[in-house]
Amino acid sequence: MSDAELLEKVANPETRNFGFNLLVRKYQQKVYWLIRKMVIDHDDADDITQETFIKVWQALPNFRGDSQVYTWIYRIATNECLSFLNKKKRRFFLPIGDLENELASKLDENPELTGDEIQAKLQRAILTLPDKQRLVFNLKYFDEMKYEDMSEVTGTSVGALKASYHLAVKKIEVFLTKS
Repeated sequence: MSDAELLEKVANPETRNFGFNLLVRKYQQKVYWLIRKMVIDHDDADDITQETFIKVWQALPNFRGDSQVYTWIYRIATNECLSFLNKKKRRFFLPIGDLENELASKLDENPELTGDEIQAKLQRAILTLPDKQRLVFNLKYFDEMKYEDMSEVTGTSVGALKASYHLAVKKIEVFLTKS
């Protein structure tokens, strides 16, 4: 079902719940993995995904269609994810390196994320990136998102996203060659 058809169902009071259920089914897994790559922990990712769809539900009546539905949902998810990471740093007064170590330890505990040795090294390298740069890298590398769509999701210019991705790749290359 197309996004336009889903939005029609959501706009109709008689099919609103059904339409939203279909919307969640269509995007839930993508949103979950976007968040999971950022926070690593399944329970945290699950909670943030749920919060994301609660916000989507609340904001749907105001969705004007200026952007694509998936970029709009991704934007809500990335904002929720970045807010969660910032709260976590503040709550535990964690310097960036400590949060990075905490996420890396969760990565080690999680067999479904680690994969083979090369994949595990890549995941550790990605965790060394600042949150927003990690987000840009994940969107481009794993989700193969176009820079224009990433711009809608992050509210950042295409040029800045390209620069951020380039820097992320360089940092990852350095990390991998040192390891």
